[in-house]
Amino acid sequence: MRFALAFIAACTASAVTAQDCGPDGPCEIDGGTYYLNIPEGKGPHPVLIWFHGANNNGSSIHRSGGLQRDFLDKGYALLAPNGQNRPNRGPTQFFFPGRDGSARDDVAFTLSVLEAAQERADLDLDHLYAAGFSAGGSMAWLFACEAGEKLSGMVSVAGALRSPNQTECSGLVDLPIMQVHGFADNQVPLEGRAIRDWHQGSVWDSLKRARAANGCRSHPDEIKISDDFRTRSWEASCSGAPVRIDVHNGGHGLPQTWTARAKAFFDRATSRGS
Repeated sequence: MRFALAFIAACTASAVTAQDCGPDGPCEIDGGTYYLNIPEGKGPHPVLIWFHGANNNGSSIHRSGGLQRDFLDKGYALLAPNGQNRPNRGPTQFFFPGRDGSARDDVAFTLSVLEAAQERADLDLDHLYAAGFSAGGSMAWLFACEAGEKLSGMVSVAGALRSPNQTECSGLVDLPIMQVHGFADNQVPLEGRAIRDWHQGSVWDSLKRARAANGCRSHPDEIKISDDFRTRSWEASCSGAPVRIDVHNGGHGLPQTWTARAKAFFDRATSRGS
């Protein structure tokens, strides 16, 4: 009887632990909130951190077809820290990647979110990845620069490392990095855009940092052109991890197949390193 009660208690504790955050409302910790979407089946689950864009929040991990199809349904837990609240902006949040005067250290907050999420689900932090869109793409770059030793790969969509920025980007060493960007993006152009006292950052400068950190030569090892994307990749020449950029013809947005391409990039990088 005592064994049966202990077994029931253990099962109950496990059920309480394995809980999503959302879609109806996020989980709260000191400093902010986050969303968590846990796949079916037993863990430990690899994790994709998703950094949302401006005027948005992390609840998109509970409704995004691509993230669910190519990551959640493949056994990945989706974890989305929310950016900071701004007065009179309603339920949307903002990341301020590396900006002076930010009310919160968003990298430290993301690490706290990871710690909290571990208490709710069986997560495999040896297979931790990051991705983001627009300001969230810039946040993915900053997180990779400052905490890349915890990651197994990073993909930024329509965002670069912002400037001015004090980070030395030591986290990019041995980290597979992929950039997805629209050729016609004039909201966050490839060269970046100056806004008041800060700059969105240049994709070319960000990739240069990634190549330098991974010992890659300056010109691509491979160039591929398809109907949807033009890809420049550095791998054969790199002493560290691969670096890649996929450019599509569209503007500022998430191209339909980006999640499948990101998942394939992560899979290839993981198999390369094993």
